[in-house]
Amino acid sequence: MPKLIPIPDAVSKPFWDGINQKKLLVQVCEHGHQQYPPRDKCFDCNSNKFTWKEVKGRGHIEAAIVVEDGRLDRRKPDQPFNIALVSLDEDKRLNFYSNLPGTEPYKAPVGAPVEIVFEQVAPGQLIHEWKVVK
Repeated sequence: MPKLIPIPDAVSKPFWDGINQKKLLVQVCEHGHQQYPPRDKCFDCNSNKFTWKEVKGRGHIEAAIVVEDGRLDRRKPDQPFNIALVSLDEDKRLNFYSNLPGTEPYKAPVGAPVEIVFEQVAPGQLIHEWKVVK
């Protein structure tokens, strides 16, 4: 499946720098709220003061769907494909989406453990995805 190449902005650059070092980082506001995706203000308290925290990159599949009739021409040759909602074990409020590389369409095991994997999409640029742990 073709992957999108991220274009970091000022807010997301620390996140993507971490991914390129094979680390999963989340924002933590001055009041301790963790969040992903990166934003310029805290979703919970509206603070704009953040640090970054490395998390373990383990979670579980909360839900999954299969894309059969997507509208993006670039993705049509890959249909059908899974889209899974993954929540981190460390904080269930931190959610990620993944196509679950290595898992056949229609066979995403809801509730199964997953771990982060990194894939190179351009010279010097990795992305994060989630793979079912067997």
